Amino acid sequence: MEESNLWYAKYLAVSVVLGTTTALLKRFFSGGVCKSVRMLTGKTVIVTGANTGIGKETAMDLAKRKARVILACRDTIKAKKAAEEITREAVKANVEANILVKHLDLASLASINKFCDEILSTEHQIDVLINNAGVFQCPYMLTEDGFEMQMGVNHLGHFLLTNRLLPLLQKACPSRVLILTSALHKRGKIKLDDLNSKKRYSKRAAYSNSKLANVLFAKELHKRFHSRGINVCCIHPGIVRTELGRHIKVSPLMNMIVSPLMWLFFKSPWYGAQTSIYCAIAGELEGQSGGYYGDCKEEPFPCVENATEEMQEKLWTLSEKLTGLYVP
Repeated sequence: MEESNLWYAKYLAVSVVLGTTTALLKRFFSGGVCKSVRMLTGKTVIVTGANTGIGKETAMDLAKRKARVILACRDTIKAKKAAEEITREAVKANVEANILVKHLDLASLASINKFCDEILSTEHQIDVLINNAGVFQCPYMLTEDGFEMQMGVNHLGHFLLTNRLLPLLQKACPSRVLILTSALHKRGKIKLDDLNSKKRYSKRAAYSNSKLANVLFAKELHKRFHSRGINVCCIHPGIVRTELGRHIKVSPLMNMIVSPLMWLFFKSPWYGAQTSIYCAIAGELEGQSGGYYGDCKEEPFPCVENATEEMQEKLWTLSEKLTGLYVP
């Protein structure tokens, strides 16, 4: 009996140590949390890709802060379901959610222009624009307009969207534009003569290139429009468990091995959204622009070989040409 009790005590002690260690590791890798209690009453926010993952969690938080949130999504059926969920959660927080679902396909310039035409004709101002939607390491595909899918959606689509909505962002000044990138942008390289990877395609390289384009866009947008009251934040949310990785295929056996590690080391969508929420609402960021943020704090921009001011200007000019947009 004594040996049995001793074995049980050792088993219990080991279980407690392992459980505590796992919980501490999980919390460590989950990153920062937005602690601001600021409300957004009377503010209008647009979140692209808001029907799932980081986008949905961001939209839900801002709705609970009494913002008017526009879910800009390609799949409006999923977006309406997300809106219903956000509304239910807001009610639990004693808030009447103000949610609007709008169709937006960032792989179509026609869809982006139609969305912007509707917003420009119906909204008085846009206080926060969150460029959240993205495509991750997909097979080689082209958008409706012939752009490589990752560059087309992640950069060119958001480039056109943001520029077309600038009049409403300026009306709300100081307004905020949040551009989500990835730490993988450090591996990117912009080739202006082959932006669509026609010469050679690697899904990993194409993703990194599109994320580097996000960074260059954020820097140039800050340079051109900060003085007009539009503040820009470039955000890397970390490694998050979302549907973004749907193009990554693994065997059932590998999935069994990897899933526990993903649970431990990857952020949940709720934690992944925290930096976006922070940059959208934090009072201390009022008037701040041009920063790079992760885990709810500003970080230095990583050094990237061809991420120069000259390159960001050239990419802007080329993006104007490709999207049919010319801003004076």
